Amino acid sequence: MSQDTEVDMKEVELNEMEPEKQPMTGSPSSPASGSPGSLGEKNGMVKVKVPEDGEADADTKFTGLSKEELLQVAGTPAWVRTRWALLILFWLGWLGMLAGAIVIIVQAPRCKELPPQEWWHKGGIYRIQALEAFQDSDADGVGDLAGVQQRIDYLSSLKVKGLVIGPIHVNAPDSLIATDLQTVDPKFGTKETFTKLLEAAKKKSLKVILDLTPNYSGKIPWFSLETPHDNNFQAKMKAALEYWLELGVAGIQIKSVEMLNDPQLLMDWKNLTSQYSSDGNTRVLIAGTGQQNSSQILSLMNETSADLLASPYLMELGSEPPGEQMENAIRNYIEAAGEKWPSWSVGGLQAEHMASLVKERLLRLYHMLLFTLPGTPFTNYGDEIGLGKLPGQSSAPRMRWDDSANFGFSSKTLPQDGDTSSNFTVKTQTGDRSSLLSLFRHLSELRGKERSLLHGEFTMLPTPAPDVCVYLRSWDQNKRFLVVLNFAATRIPITITHSHLPPEATVELSTDPQRQEGQLSLKDLTLESSEGLLLHFPYVA
Repeated sequence: MSQDTEVDMKEVELNEMEPEKQPMTGSPSSPASGSPGSLGEKNGMVKVKVPEDGEADADTKFTGLSKEELLQVAGTPAWVRTRWALLILFWLGWLGMLAGAIVIIVQAPRCKELPPQEWWHKGGIYRIQALEAFQDSDADGVGDLAGVQQRIDYLSSLKVKGLVIGPIHVNAPDSLIATDLQTVDPKFGTKETFTKLLEAAKKKSLKVILDLTPNYSGKIPWFSLETPHDNNFQAKMKAALEYWLELGVAGIQIKSVEMLNDPQLLMDWKNLTSQYSSDGNTRVLIAGTGQQNSSQILSLMNETSADLLASPYLMELGSEPPGEQMENAIRNYIEAAGEKWPSWSVGGLQAEHMASLVKERLLRLYHMLLFTLPGTPFTNYGDEIGLGKLPGQSSAPRMRWDDSANFGFSSKTLPQDGDTSSNFTVKTQTGDRSSLLSLFRHLSELRGKERSLLHGEFTMLPTPAPDVCVYLRSWDQNKRFLVVLNFAATRIPITITHSHLPPEATVELSTDPQRQEGQLSLKDLTLESSEGLLLHFPYVA
């Protein structure tokens, strides 16, 4: 076929189509392509007119305005006015957004400036004062400094900030001459073992405070009421403080300060700890008293120049205090402290264990109390597992680590020490989320990281029932914590309403292992026997 007669068509094959979808010819009996109604030369074939490349309809071609035409149109008054209007609108919008951002920043609530805090403000202090009962490292049946170092990982897991060790110096009972304030008693170790303990503790971010009460083995901690005022003795004390501070201790504890009868002594010792302080390495001076009379304790707290006063203040209320009494005692102590940083503990100078001083049913509740009040909580070794003396037991109870001989305290054969139950061991309670040890760790961790518990305001709320104590901890725009403590041995339904509280709060922690997580209505709340509840809710502007 010649080029002149060639039909300008492209064939599109449809042979691959399903039979029922293939186009039909005009007549099944007439396959000729020229027949009327025919769609192609054969079934499955269609011819479509497709323009060749480059071929276009001249009528549909659009070339736009030329440069001269655009310039001519752009210069007209209407377009000039339009451009100016759009430009002005753009800048007005930009300035409006800038002004809005400034208003938001100015009106937004500002974060409250954080108060200055030293390391002992930021968590609990763990006392190992009966060092001979904590961990024996050399199988002689006496706990020692190397034993504390062996347990440094465990101590770190408690999330406390500092350890009070000892006293550990040589002290012949009631003999001032045979007392050496700068020498470690050989039964506890040496200067070198103490230095190694300091280094191990530092790696775990734990501070070590040394108890330097002079006559700790005798009847009177100061030998006599006249001894503290002797110039030679004062010189020995000053030299001893300087010695241990230079060695690297983070602070000094002095007990029975009520016997000093001279505030200037503590002030001089406080000046020493301040002189050895530096940025990031502040030294603390702790004054301890065995006084249980609240008025004398409050008076002593106002007089002392020490950083902390450790006392058994809460024990004046007895082992089963009513909630209202506890509320009043807490309020009075905080008000008396004023600008001073308070501290809380249950045991006194002899480092009595909490389990020996309060009812067993209240152990968990007291832990929650200590770690949620404003101030530094003090606990004794073993309090975290419920360790305590048995009736008639005179010596300090040995720490219980596991179910091996002597509960892991020593490899030496020793006489039985107290209750043989294995429930009161670190090993047994470590894997139990409902244990006292787990509760202790959780509370200690919260105390060290939540701003409302670290340095938040304290608000005592109206008592909803005679045996219930309720208070609120809050700081700026941070999460709030509501503490509800039931000192009664029975279940109590209560209603808590206050302008600072929402209708519901979320369970953070409960002393009752059976308490379910989730939100609780504060208007219809039932407390279990001896239950302490730590609830939280968000800040609302």
